Amino acid sequence: MTAKIIDGKKIAGDLLLRLKEEIAQRQIDGFRAPCLAVLLIGDNPASEVYVRNKKIACEKIGIKSISIDLKSDVSEDEVLALVKKLNDDETVDGILVQSPLPKHVDEKLVIEAISPNKDVDGFHPLNIGLLAIKRPKLRSCTPFGVIKMLKTLDLDLTGMNATVVGASNNVGRPMALELLLENCTVTICNSRTKDLEKKVSQADLVVVAAGIKNLVRGEWIKEGAIVIDIGINRVEGKLVGDVEFSIAKEKASFISPVPGGVGPMTVATLMENTLLAQKLLS
Repeated sequence: MTAKIIDGKKIAGDLLLRLKEEIAQRQIDGFRAPCLAVLLIGDNPASEVYVRNKKIACEKIGIKSISIDLKSDVSEDEVLALVKKLNDDETVDGILVQSPLPKHVDEKLVIEAISPNKDVDGFHPLNIGLLAIKRPKLRSCTPFGVIKMLKTLDLDLTGMNATVVGASNNVGRPMALELLLENCTVTICNSRTKDLEKKVSQADLVVVAAGIKNLVRGEWIKEGAIVIDIGINRVEGKLVGDVEFSIAKEKASFISPVPGGVGPMTVATLMENTLLAQKLLS
């Protein structure tokens, strides 16, 4: 079996087109364009690329973007004060603080300082909690983007054994919650999981978000399983995922590539969250 490659760029492009049309119609109906404020602290090259990609997506579909670049030595108090100012600004619908942050700035404090109704990353504890009790509003972009991607495959996820490799607050844990909403039976693995190979090999659906190149070996994949690779690792100037792609694609039924898989879905879902945030605030 050779897997069908899930084209995240095309799926994301279709979503962005629908959002563009809706935003244009809302402006005809008298609403202003949604507005996303992005804070970038320091000069991390990867973060600069991510922020640029988000700005380009905003411009494509009619979302106003505000870029706020801060020096790496900015104080935590200054960051929190700026977040409060944006919370209070009725013309700003979404706030995103690009990670990673400098060590002297507490990321948890910053995330919790963002108004839950403007938390377009979906990282605020309130938004994670709403997802956990099956009442989601603003959802973590990458996990929700994965769900959107899976739904284009016209598959019934109900009852599937799903294994999530990676238990971070921003991706792995909300990914498990999203899969529970789809009525999957979910196993979540972390760095201390015993016999990872067994957990993966039993799964109908494998979602990997550990940030370790080739952590999941291709031969571990069950015949016909669906494989979603969220990992992004730079190796010799190239981007590779957490799954041994060349072998896994010979066993899976569907597999997402790196790059061109989940990444574009994350950005498109961020745009959707920004529009939703405007609706929540209207």
